[in-house]
Amino acid sequence: MKSIELNINDALYFAEKQYVATEGEAVEAITKLEKGTGLGSDYIGWVNLASETPASLVEQINATAARLREACEYVVCIGIGGSYLGAKAVNTALSDSFADYYAPAPKSPKVLYAGQNIGEDYMAELQNLLKDKKFGIIVISKSGTTTEPAIAFRILRDQLEAQAGKEAAKDLIVAITDANKGALRTMADQEGWQTYVIPDNVGGRFSVLTPVGLLPIAVAGHDIARLLAGAADMEKETAHPGPDNISEVYARMRNALYRSGKKIELLVNYNPKLHFFSEWWKQLYGESEGKDGKGIFPASVDNTTDLHSMGQWIQEGERTIFETVISVKKPALSVRVPENAANLDGINYLAGKNVDEVNKMAELGTKIAHVEGGVPNMRIEISKLDEYVLGQLIYFFEKACGISGYLLGVNPFNQPGVEAYKKNMFALLEKPGYETETAAIKTKIQG
Repeated sequence: MKSIELNINDALYFAEKQYVATEGEAVEAITKLEKGTGLGSDYIGWVNLASETPASLVEQINATAARLREACEYVVCIGIGGSYLGAKAVNTALSDSFADYYAPAPKSPKVLYAGQNIGEDYMAELQNLLKDKKFGIIVISKSGTTTEPAIAFRILRDQLEAQAGKEAAKDLIVAITDANKGALRTMADQEGWQTYVIPDNVGGRFSVLTPVGLLPIAVAGHDIARLLAGAADMEKETAHPGPDNISEVYARMRNALYRSGKKIELLVNYNPKLHFFSEWWKQLYGESEGKDGKGIFPASVDNTTDLHSMGQWIQEGERTIFETVISVKKPALSVRVPENAANLDGINYLAGKNVDEVNKMAELGTKIAHVEGGVPNMRIEISKLDEYVLGQLIYFFEKACGISGYLLGVNPFNQPGVEAYKKNMFALLEKPGYETETAAIKTKIQG
């Protein structure tokens, strides 16, 4: 059995005509990705990244991770967007759900995250946690000047150097940045920190299989070689168009639904370990497709939890949505519902069943209700949660994203819209060089 299986039968009914019409376009889209002839082709280094990553780089990353695991109780991964979401998605999916509640064990540091927000309470509480602790820093930024991670790194670097000493801190900081230019590259070269390179031809949201994601994942104790192996195998499976290319099928189906009036995609999971995988997916698709007045809006729900908050809207709200469900075939552990003599809660009919059996019936029952309620449903079943399968799932979604963007008629690899808020923020903060913008925005907000 394949590690990943895609079923579109409960979506095809809603947009079969549009799906059939996308076949030729999909062939063209895959050709553009494989040959590098489409919009944004300067940023398609991820297409063959997994199969072309040298074993020597994996060994080097594992050696760096081993050094940090030996020296640290905590390792803080500083980055925002694609610079942290991929690593957090994989680490959360593969870790004990309550890992954060256990004390750090020898050679098994906790991986924490900073620079993904500008929360003052968050930063103060993180500093308090790290006070008098042995910690290291992985700082990830192409430029070194992105506001959120730059603030976090300045604060935590000062704390690390104060606690460990400036010389010792040099071995506890790893920078993942541009090969030749930028503020972080300059700092790293001046201070003598170990560095890894963010490839020029891989955008942040596609970077989880570069050192950006691989080092924090390795520090958390997971097998990055297996992660890459899964991605490399999916790379082969999706290199050519056809009905067996599940990335193509997914991209075509979601675009067919979009053309039929379904504007919102809900990524649904029934395993709480996949919450941050959904967050990674939302950036991947939102930043790739939301431009030129186009794009499917990516949202997500964690079921069955969110059935008690969003279930009513999904069942009977505006019929502009469709669902893509990620279902894990086999959980890693086993828990059965016990018998109870009093049976006051009325659930003895479930006694002896695994909790996951109940979960799967909730999933099936929800699918039937939603489809009958007018919500198209695609289902992605993965065999289990491990490095190899997650590597396959990551590449499956990345490849489908590239195909889908070309089907939409946009450049899937740029993000011009994210600069608008930055310009306003810099103007409001009176950043040097933004004097004209500062004057203009002050006039605007003063009416």
